[in-house]
Amino acid sequence: MELMEHAGHINIDELHQAIRAKFDSISLATLYKNVNTMLDVSLIREVKIPGQKTKYEIQKETHAHILCKSCGELKDIEYSVCSDLEKSIRMSHYTTDDISVVISGTCPQCQETSVS
Repeated sequence: MELMEHAGHINIDELHQAIRAKFDSISLATLYKNVNTMLDVSLIREVKIPGQKTKYEIQKETHAHILCKSCGELKDIEYSVCSDLEKSIRMSHYTTDDISVVISGTCPQCQETSVS
């Protein structure tokens, strides 16, 4: 949990590498079991990004993610479900478990680099 809190968003390989630095005998299978348990009890959540490995983060209040397509930086941004989206969900007659929003673009640093 401490690693996830510090990293913010981390994929399974990054998590495995960081944990192996302290506990070199931990297997990837054991790590997956622990991650799945934490998902089941809602301690962490998955952040699915098209074309990338799933990242994990500590469960927080509702927010969206913004991804830089140039450098891969992934950040949390404030987000609240707008009334139009809530209306569309109600009209679908679905029971929702999760709403996940990932916005992609170019971060300020990469914008500066491409201009230079």
